[in-house]
Amino acid sequence: MHLVLVFAVPLFVLCIGLEWWWSRRTGRGGYGFADSISSLSQGLMSLAVAAVTPLFQGGLYAWLQPHLGLLPASVWNGWWGWVAAIVLYDFCDYWLHRVSHESAIFWAAHTVHHQSEHFNLTTALRQESFYAVMGLPFFVPMALMGIPLEQYIGAGLFVLLYQFWIHTEHIGRLGWLDRVFSTPSNHRVHHAVNPGYLDKNYGAVLVIWDRMFGTFAEETEACVYGTVKALHSWNPLKAVGQFYGELFERARATPRWRDRARVLFKSPGWMPPGVSVTAVPDGERLKQARFDPPIGGLDRWRALSLFLVTGAATAVWLDVSDDLGEGLNLAAVAVIAAGLYGVGAFMSRGTRPERRGRWNGWGLYGASMALCVGLIAALF
Repeated sequence: MHLVLVFAVPLFVLCIGLEWWWSRRTGRGGYGFADSISSLSQGLMSLAVAAVTPLFQGGLYAWLQPHLGLLPASVWNGWWGWVAAIVLYDFCDYWLHRVSHESAIFWAAHTVHHQSEHFNLTTALRQESFYAVMGLPFFVPMALMGIPLEQYIGAGLFVLLYQFWIHTEHIGRLGWLDRVFSTPSNHRVHHAVNPGYLDKNYGAVLVIWDRMFGTFAEETEACVYGTVKALHSWNPLKAVGQFYGELFERARATPRWRDRARVLFKSPGWMPPGVSVTAVPDGERLKQARFDPPIGGLDRWRALSLFLVTGAATAVWLDVSDDLGEGLNLAAVAVIAAGLYGVGAFMSRGTRPERRGRWNGWGLYGASMALCVGLIAALF
């Protein structure tokens, strides 16, 4: 994984820079400073969570495959075995992705990826922190078929990396490719909140699964991005916990215990009998302006510099995390979360103008910087 990141991250940064330059050159926009930093922050958090949950990232599969495999691993030797592993992984991922939109507790983990109201290559890196932790049961069929761990992990990386390029508005329709593969046009539909586009186009690499199971929609109108209930916050911790909090409040207001359990597994919009909620009318979300409060020049500089140092601390820690104990790794995650919280706090100061006179932010900036620099120094 670390070796893949060494090559992938510079390429991602280059592609993001080129897309940003092209969007400015063509006057199409598509990037917002706070939105992009927020998306990249979620990417860092997902890497941190993955590093402290190795059991769910591959450990359980490594145990299951030898015990459950109906076919010997040697059956999958050769290039065709890798192709088969990718296709099977993509098929299993289709059902995980679909359930993540149709079941509330799974949507709570997945919603982070959809919160951005822009659609660009930074959105691709806005990865969920707990998605992989909850998703293992959907890949048990691969273990049953005896697919080796290295092919399971390799297929997962291929499917994940493939999805980077389809998060863009600068590539139009691609003819027959749109009918077979997940392409930018198909994936724009998936991220849109247009009523006709909701819960469509789940395929990660192949869109034929959507065509087979009735979840495909073509791009026929301009897309509006985000979630039906917009996040309206740059706080990375609020982004992760937003829908979990809603589920908790919904369950607490539910009279019957049976319905409290159903709240978790029914559709994200399902409400138990006797519980009311103010729903967003169909089409109303399309009229809402993008969340883009002003950010002062100093706050912008502090947010960017703190993000870069937090990113550096994350990279240094990930390089040695396999050699550290669980306690030290959890402490590193806490430092990274604190740094990213500080980044979000500086970008959010424009949303709380009444507090700006009482808080100049240097204390938070200094404390966050000290934690991240201290982590880097401790690991060198």
